[in-house]
Amino acid sequence: MSAVEVECYSGTRYAEQPRAFTWLARRYQVSEIEWAWRGLEGPHFVVRTTGGDRFHLYYEEGADRWHIDFDLR
Repeated sequence: MSAVEVECYSGTRYAEQPRAFTWLARRYQVSEIEWAWRGLEGPHFVVRTTGGDRFHLYYEEGADRWHIDFDLR
């Protein structure tokens, strides 16, 4: 698990849809949310980037922090 900076759409609540993220000094644009669910710590997303990579992002609400748990390339 490592920290990641996420740009997201927030309508009625924060962290509704990730749009882009920066991880290991590289910016990724999200092209598709393949799967979304709510875990105990907050919302989770499996996303596909414009480059074709897949990632699992989740927002830890209690700590106000985003994480990238693994890379699904």
